[in-house]
Amino acid sequence: MKKAIVVYYSRKGSNKYLAQKIANSLGCDIEEIRPRLNVFLLYLMNMHLGIKPLKHSINEYEKVILCGPIWMGKFIPPLRSFVKKYDSKIRKLIFVTCCGSTDAQKNEKFGHGLVFEEVKSTLNSKCVLCQAFPIGIVLPEGKKDDTDAFMKTHLNDENFKGEIQERFDAFIKKTLEV
Repeated sequence: MKKAIVVYYSRKGSNKYLAQKIANSLGCDIEEIRPRLNVFLLYLMNMHLGIKPLKHSINEYEKVILCGPIWMGKFIPPLRSFVKKYDSKIRKLIFVTCCGSTDAQKNEKFGHGLVFEEVKSTLNSKCVLCQAFPIGIVLPEGKKDDTDAFMKTHLNDENFKGEIQERFDAFIKKTLEV
């Protein structure tokens, strides 16, 4: 049995970057979630037509690392469809996101903590770890409250350093332990 696979969905690229970085660090397989119909407006209305089948067999992996965004405090439809479709084949799930909410806001209406609770309650004991990488931690101090800078910032090799790199290194270590 293979150790892990990273399965991801990304609309603007930050979660794809994060997923590739995780897969490279762990030396594991990676696969993109491909929605049957990729329409952002439908996602915001919580409507979705499911996802296309994966090329990899999820039941061949000890751990699934699910990587994707959180929009407006929601576990988005492509990720939810993946969990629903493959729940019976997942042994252990690690959910990771590059998101907009800060650690201080994680339990507010649009926070990642609420999504983490939803993922944990949906998968019960299968969900062994949740980790957020708030996009704001890569912004310079003077830009952290600048909405325009915030919306235009995407993870890349140039800004993936300092606090986010430290958080990533700790995440990889935890991932290997669970």
